[in-house]
Amino acid sequence: MSKKTLKLILKILTVVLTIAFLGFIIYGLNITIFHDKQVLVDYIDSFGILAPIIFIIIQIIQVVLPVIPGGVSSLAGVIAFGPVFGFIYNYIGIILGSIIAFYLARILGMKIIRALFDDKKTDKYLNYISQDKFYLLFIIAMFLPGLPDDLICFIAGTSKMTFKKFLIAILIGKPISLLLYSFGINLL
Repeated sequence: MSKKTLKLILKILTVVLTIAFLGFIIYGLNITIFHDKQVLVDYIDSFGILAPIIFIIIQIIQVVLPVIPGGVSSLAGVIAFGPVFGFIYNYIGIILGSIIAFYLARILGMKIIRALFDDKKTDKYLNYISQDKFYLLFIIAMFLPGLPDDLICFIAGTSKMTFKKFLIAILIGKPISLLLYSFGINLL
C-alpha cells in the first residue's frame, strides 16, 4: 500500500469517526444524557455487560486514531463508571491502544505517523529519537497528562526502543496520569 493511499484511508476513517463522534454528541444532547451525570451513567448502564467493553474499544481507538482527545474520553470513563472502574477501563484501553500504535509504527514506519499527525509536531519529537534523551522523554510523556503521548507511542515504534522497555514505561507511567484524571475529577 502506498503512502498516499494509506494517508487517504486514514483521513477518511478519521473524518468518519469524527462525524460519528459529533453525531453521538448531538444525539446525547438531544436526549439530555450530557446534562446530568446520573442520566449519562444510566445511559451507559443500559448497554449492560457490553458498556465496559464498548468504552475500552473507544479508548483503544482514541489512541490509534487520535480524533477524540484522550483527556476527554478518560474523564468520560470516570464519570460513567466511577473513579475505580473508570481508571481500570481507561488503563486497559489506553495500554492496548498504545501497544497497537507501537506495532503499527513498527510495521508501517513513518507513513502512518505522517498520515495521522501534524508534521511540525511530529518533527519536534522525532528530533529526540536519535538521542539518548528519547527514552527519558517517553517516560515523562507517559507520566504527565497533556503531552502528545499517542504520537510519542507511534514514534517509539520507529525507534530502537525494545518492546520490553516500551511496555515497562507505559505500564508504570500511564497509571499516574490516569489516577489524576480518575480521582481528580471527584474534587471538582
